[in-house]
Amino acid sequence: MALMLAIETATAACSVALLDGNELIAERHEVVGRGHAERLVPMIAALPGNGRADSILVDCGPGSFTGVRVGLAAARALGLGWSASLGGFSSRALIATTARDEGTETVAVAISGGHGEIFVQQFALRPLHALGELASLTPESAAAIVTEPVVIGSGAEALVAARGWGEAREGLPRAADVILLPSALVKLPPRPIYGRAPDAKPQP
Repeated sequence: MALMLAIETATAACSVALLDGNELIAERHEVVGRGHAERLVPMIAALPGNGRADSILVDCGPGSFTGVRVGLAAARALGLGWSASLGGFSSRALIATTARDEGTETVAVAISGGHGEIFVQQFALRPLHALGELASLTPESAAAIVTEPVVIGSGAEALVAARGWGEAREGLPRAADVILLPSALVKLPPRPIYGRAPDAKPQP
């Protein structure tokens, strides 16, 4: 039995799952808003065998700066202690899977970012794949390019309000849903996806 631990901390959810292939062994899922650092390790420890796995798959973002780094730090530490392989996925793809049973063929994912901007990307659902590149935009700028009627994520309400039409859904992801991601979307290197350039500029 080759077990995999999935970790999702890039959003308001703190979510972990222990999987054997496409079979869910156990999961823990809480909407915490903040406080991922305090909740993540106890949630993993509550899984069978303390969550020990042969491989670890972790959300690389974009999303909460602190949440992303908490998940990655835990994945790296556990991977070292367990001699487990590490891989990454993006919060965008996992959020898109929450629309799989809604009868829509495409969806836009909008995640709150910094400085009044949102991270946006559009997806086709069958099969799941990105329809464009990730962008960090103001809701008004995003409204000019996002064509999907259904928008999911923490930035969905701002985007829908800016364009005056469509349906906004929160769509918090669950770690267990990584089994719905195509193999191409779970091979990211385990490092943060910030989604925008750093604010600090190097000195000339």
